[in-house]
Amino acid sequence: MQEGTRLAAVDLGSNSFRLEIGRIEHGQFFRTEYLKETVRQGSGLDLERNLTQDAMQRGWDCLARFGERLAGFNRAEVRAVATQTLREARNRDEFLTPAKELLGFPIDVISGREEARLIYQGVAQALPHGNERRLVIDIGGRSTELILGQGFEPSQMESYRVGSVAWSSRYFPDNQFTSRAFEMAEIAAKAVLDEALSIYRRDAWDVAYGSAGTVNAVADVLAAAGWPTSHVSRAGLDWLQDKLLSAQSADRVRLAGMREDRRAIIGGGLSVLRAVFDLLQIDQMEQAIGGLRHGLLFDLMGSAQDESDVRARSVQRLAAKFGSNTAHGLRVGQVAKTLLAQLQSSTSNAQNPAANPAEERLHRKLEWAAQLHDIGSHISHSDYHKHGAYILDNADAMGFTLPEQHRLSLLVLGHRGKLRKLDVDFADELFVQQLLCLRLAVILCHARRDPDLGGLSLTRARKANAFHLDWRAGWAQAFPQSAHLLREEVLAWQKTPWSLTLGES
Repeated sequence: MQEGTRLAAVDLGSNSFRLEIGRIEHGQFFRTEYLKETVRQGSGLDLERNLTQDAMQRGWDCLARFGERLAGFNRAEVRAVATQTLREARNRDEFLTPAKELLGFPIDVISGREEARLIYQGVAQALPHGNERRLVIDIGGRSTELILGQGFEPSQMESYRVGSVAWSSRYFPDNQFTSRAFEMAEIAAKAVLDEALSIYRRDAWDVAYGSAGTVNAVADVLAAAGWPTSHVSRAGLDWLQDKLLSAQSADRVRLAGMREDRRAIIGGGLSVLRAVFDLLQIDQMEQAIGGLRHGLLFDLMGSAQDESDVRARSVQRLAAKFGSNTAHGLRVGQVAKTLLAQLQSSTSNAQNPAANPAEERLHRKLEWAAQLHDIGSHISHSDYHKHGAYILDNADAMGFTLPEQHRLSLLVLGHRGKLRKLDVDFADELFVQQLLCLRLAVILCHARRDPDLGGLSLTRARKANAFHLDWRAGWAQAFPQSAHLLREEVLAWQKTPWSLTLGES
């Protein structure tokens, strides 16, 4: 990025919303402004996992203030993400639609592993270069991320549903501190985190780093009390728990270094941190400077190609894990992109998708959908598109936001079968174009060999909501099975607001 470029990262966490703003100077990011508001959306989920009206309003009020500060920024200069609370919230779209308008920028709900990747990226950027094996831990309001990595590369990433806000409301509901409450909170945290033992065992890392709210809060209190700065020890955790038990309630805690917004959730956060220390045999944890926001900023500073590479590797991993036919997926993807290029050329002046970033992204995502279209085939031959869509909606794919994964899942679900039952927005013409091209490509590649595309041309028909697939004279006679399947496809589109016609012009 150019010298002096402004960048901003927005983190919609379960406890706090944060905004970090800065500029690129000498190839590095330098902070110029940092805003944080305690929103506590994580405690605003009801029993049905819906955000309450009050919790949504707190979030909207904060984002309106952030949006005012971001006025004048370009879209490429801002990245906003939401984490565990909005991953869980069933009515998240009810919150996000106004939230995006108030902020003035898209808000991506990211998966737990994508959050973990960004956290590690942010932590690694702030550490000296070296070959040490790192364990990075981030205890948030409703989730805890554990990451193993070396240098700038994470090797293992997991997200667990345990955090300071959730554990405080569950085990310290009246802000009362008792030995029994701490014991039950730690046992419950260990029960959730127990599966981490096989991956994050003590011989898998050299140094443990703690990122974000809970670790920073504990480290600040310990430092203010005279403990060594910038790290947390087992003895320090024992000392802090004794202080909380002596106070008996969060309201009576008076400790130097403890911020007011942390007092109500320190009991849950400390319980989770102690559970992590015990389970993973940590004696000392270093306080990390970087975190999720810094990972977002690093992504913004990187090229679009770097981001694409992360996603491409995720697609390759998913395809390999679920036994997708790589050669066939690449074949379908190439045919689908050829058809999409024809279609876009007939509706615009575009000659080369790579020259238009928006069109290039459409082609890239269509190619990924093609590579993954048959990942459900090892479960069921007849309904593999349904199983593939389920896998994509529930898998953790690095680099992808949850809405992006869902869009891929809809393409996989809709690449075959009835269209009228597909729960998609048929007013979204770009998605319709991708879906049509993928379905046609699967048909043309049905024999699992390269199809003869000579004389085939897909265009936007003159009448509203219509497409036309033209073929050369004799093509239908040369490939009767393909022609039959295409005629069946015409019938499928008749059940939608769109139509498809075939044959020589």
